[in-house]
Amino acid sequence: MPPRTTAPRGVSPRRRRLRRALACAVTITGVLLTTAGTGHADPYAAPPEVPSMAPSTLDARFGIERQAIEQALETALSVGDRERAKALGDLLRPGRRFLYFDPRGRGRAIEVVGDLTRARRVAVVVPGADSTLSDFDSKAGRPWSAPGGGARAIYDQAHKINPAPGLAVVAWLGYASPRTFSSDVLTDDRAGQGAVELRRFLAGLNRVNRTARVSLLCHSYGSVVCGRAAKTGARAAGDGWRQVTDIAVFGSPGTTAWSASRLSRTARVWAGRGTTDWMEDVPHVRIFGLGLGPDPVSARFGARVFDAGSGGHSDYLAPGSRSLRNLTYIAMGDASHVTRSA
Repeated sequence: MPPRTTAPRGVSPRRRRLRRALACAVTITGVLLTTAGTGHADPYAAPPEVPSMAPSTLDARFGIERQAIEQALETALSVGDRERAKALGDLLRPGRRFLYFDPRGRGRAIEVVGDLTRARRVAVVVPGADSTLSDFDSKAGRPWSAPGGGARAIYDQAHKINPAPGLAVVAWLGYASPRTFSSDVLTDDRAGQGAVELRRFLAGLNRVNRTARVSLLCHSYGSVVCGRAAKTGARAAGDGWRQVTDIAVFGSPGTTAWSASRLSRTARVWAGRGTTDWMEDVPHVRIFGLGLGPDPVSARFGARVFDAGSGGHSDYLAPGSRSLRNLTYIAMGDASHVTRSA
């Protein structure tokens, strides 16, 4: 059935108009805001050279990136960056493994949860705006709203469904995530850069595990990254894109594609939005390079709309939620158990 287009129960038309006006105001504010440079040099070192992704090089990469995190922690402590230091200390907990780490600016990191070489399925979690190293594991005390915490939520849910799910989950903060209150979120420029990196990662994943099937789980602005990657990757051969069987966008402002079929003709394209997600009130347009295209949960877009429950914009991977359960089934490639939106 097509997704509901009327206001959720209990929300008056007047309140709905107010919500839409506020969303438009936020959008306009993003265009007007500018970010002034601080003039301070970045104290953190550039990422080290690492071997290309392959089964035989994974342990070496994990070791090199751990050393890079340790070095970044020393820098954070020396410059008094307490928030970053705490986050980096958490990244160094025993058993954590990173394929990529760059502490410069707001930071980037790619973490693996599970056995990447033996997995039958690999889920790649692509986060949205305001994703940084400092909140890689948790935002505002909610682990599920951050890349690392969200990846572990999916991994744990998969093991509740099946004690041996054959699933590895990747927390992929491999691009420079834009700030929510900035003009960057109104265009796909950052997403274009991220799409190049995402396709490069999928090519490496293909070398590591040529038989695993891949699900892309793309939140908020991360769905724009996935959209840009899909539109190019679907036409490219030999880059690992053929392993992608599912693309799920949730809390999405748009994908830059006009329909699900433009994203992929072979992968299943899913879309979901919680009934209290403010993203519903963001204008879904694209004109003169501004805006990110049609609403992915609209009937005309043509995605498989899954039940995302009643959560807000940061609640999709919350433990016990319908959205987490459905996204985990998508991660596992089990389309028959995904409950559709009414």
